Amino acid sequence: MIIKFSGKIFYWRGPSPYLFVNVPAKQSSDLKAISGLVTYGWGMIPVVARIGKTEWKTSLFPKDGSYLVPIKVIVQKAENLKEGDKVTLRLEIRL
Repeated sequence: MIIKFSGKIFYWRGPSPYLFVNVPAKQSSDLKAISGLVTYGWGMIPVVARIGKTEWKTSLFPKDGSYLVPIKVIVQKAENLKEGDKVTLRLEIRL
């Protein structure tokens, strides 16, 4: 399953501060429908993410009925990203 969408980068000061992009409602609904098949626990969904030319492995975090994509520091530096930037993401679910 491959999902493409755009969203704004935001800072979340949760248990560990990080930059994230929220997966839109429609795509989150699609992910929730398959989550039982792909999650490795706590609702986390493993993906290969891509912004621009940078690709990385990560896991989507379930949060308030949707999912969050963590944007690693190495990705932020490679793509010159910061809080508030709008980005287009491509997510491929890992099995």
